[in-house]
Amino acid sequence: MIEENENKKIDIRALEKDELFMKIDEIGEKTFRAKQIYSWLWEKGVESFEEMTNLSKPLREKLDEVFYMDKLDVKAKQRSKDGSIKVAFQLSDGRLVEGVLIPSTDRVTACISSQTGCKLGCTFCATGRISDLRNLTIGEIFTQVTMLNKMSEQEYGRKLANLVFMGMGEPLLNYENVVTAINRISSEDGMNFSASRITVSTIGISKFIKKLADDNVRFNLAISLHTANEEKRNRLMPYSLSDGLKNISEAIKYFHAKTGARITYEYILFKDFNDSLQDAKDFASFCKISPCKINIIEYNSVQGSGFEKSNPVKSKAFIDYMKNCNLIVNVRKSKGGDIDAACGQLANK
Repeated sequence: MIEENENKKIDIRALEKDELFMKIDEIGEKTFRAKQIYSWLWEKGVESFEEMTNLSKPLREKLDEVFYMDKLDVKAKQRSKDGSIKVAFQLSDGRLVEGVLIPSTDRVTACISSQTGCKLGCTFCATGRISDLRNLTIGEIFTQVTMLNKMSEQEYGRKLANLVFMGMGEPLLNYENVVTAINRISSEDGMNFSASRITVSTIGISKFIKKLADDNVRFNLAISLHTANEEKRNRLMPYSLSDGLKNISEAIKYFHAKTGARITYEYILFKDFNDSLQDAKDFASFCKISPCKINIIEYNSVQGSGFEKSNPVKSKAFIDYMKNCNLIVNVRKSKGGDIDAACGQLANK
């Protein structure tokens, strides 16, 4: 797709491969040059034309006259006591977006943002309070990943092992750019990052879940469910008033039937809200619609949300009930909470 900026330059990372080759031909260059440029863009992940060192200087200057690349500048970095690092990237229009590096014993995971805020207004999430919202471009998403990958090598001595689109924004409301960026990240002539190590997390927008199935995506899909009680979910996530649990369950069944993939449900335990045994029974019943696994997530405090972390006794009873239903249950410990880098806390602070 051809997109131009205010200077009438073309966003080179928004071009499909055949479009790029056509444009390179139009400026008088041969196919082998287009192949070199494509490799620099997607395999090597350069951030400027100047880095394309096997091209002549006149050609690099010509590329800079016709095309542009989305630029991300590191505005700030914060390190948590647990080793996580939150990075604030400044976009070319001055907006900020955050990404997080999360180290564990044998791997590093990057939490990726897809929008500069979120309009869905989940009551427990800080990102929804950011009103200055736009979608990230393909190039901004891709560059976020390449920059975090380089930082991971510098900080931890290893490349990224996993990508989770659980940062700022609702990925499925930026569907085309997110899916295209992931295709570039996972393709053999791109970063060659295994799609099985990429997870996209969504509130559960039924029409886009079905579209993912129709598009036969190979990355993992996670649904931020948090309760299987319709009234409670409407209070947590106002968007669900227009796209309720029935729609989501039908979309999930469709997704599994088309792809054969196992869905992951994310469930934050809130004190005295969704942590009772009845809540567990409702959730277990919902989980029976298709093969799944469950991530129980510790709540990360967001000022003014009105929610608190569930107490250990109720949390254990809830988790034990789910496990006794022969469900796959993982308990995720929070990381980066002391620097507002944990799940639901990203708000450009």
